Amino acid sequence: MQSKTNIDEMLADSFKVLALKMPIDKITIKEITDGAGVIRPTFYNHFRDKYELLEWMIHREILEPVIPLMQRGQVKESLIRIFDNLLKDKKFYKKVVRLEGQHSCESIARQFIKEMLYTFIDEQTSEKKLAKRGLTTSLMAEYYAQSMAFVVIQWIKMDMSIMPEEMADLFEYITTHSMDEVIVEMK
Repeated sequence: MQSKTNIDEMLADSFKVLALKMPIDKITIKEITDGAGVIRPTFYNHFRDKYELLEWMIHREILEPVIPLMQRGQVKESLIRIFDNLLKDKKFYKKVVRLEGQHSCESIARQFIKEMLYTFIDEQTSEKKLAKRGLTTSLMAEYYAQSMAFVVIQWIKMDMSIMPEEMADLFEYITTHSMDEVIVEMK
């Protein structure tokens, strides 16, 4: 008997193969299960729909590997790992980024990144009082998650043509400099 994780991975692999051949919104559960060699009810024992499968894939392949880095405060290294992991499946994620609406890549990424950053920021600030009135852990996590997700999505849309380290440097630069500083430094 196969484990839940093995079946999840088989479904994910089938989904990826199909996504490279057709638009994601046109893929059916039957096509996914046929490709994975399982019956349709098996899919529903694991996932509600193909978008929940996609969320599982993004979490497992892109974000889960960076959690230990975030826990150690290695934000830049985390971002490099995210870019590297996306680059490994470039063709697939270029298709995923085309999804719009409730199940868009950006909304999935933003939610997962927000949860990860919330935990990180909360751990870093648990004994401290935040510097500005109204500044909360939740606000900070949402702000940085939106900006990080935006940079990641734009990078994918730019055909991932800039190296992961350069993109991480760019994100670090933007988040550590005020808009006035960036404008003054422009040549």
